[in-house]
Amino acid sequence: MADGKSILIVEDEAMIGMMLEDYLDALGYRLHATAASVDEACALAREGGFDAALLDCNLQGEKSWPVADILAQQSIPFLFATGGVADDLPQGHADRPTLAKPFTIGAVERALEKILAD
Repeated sequence: MADGKSILIVEDEAMIGMMLEDYLDALGYRLHATAASVDEACALAREGGFDAALLDCNLQGEKSWPVADILAQQSIPFLFATGGVADDLPQGHADRPTLAKPFTIGAVERALEKILAD
């Protein structure tokens, strides 16, 4: 259940980010922040203050693995969003849930419920 939990969106495509914001709102989540670059996302991940993160694998040509590492160190649940273009997850995160683009609101809801239930 969403219960107003806050979610960090890490996504470099503005239209997808806005769609995810709409989905979160419709599902009863709060948007913590949106980051479009690895550096920005790392800074937000270090600050914390949110319940979970939705992390695009590829940000402006950079892999988002450093962000995943910080989230894992802080025990903040997250899932990877992937366009499916050879986004081989690094060994340390291979067991993380993934959400394939294009997203549906149902898939986002199920994925967030899964990581927040653990």
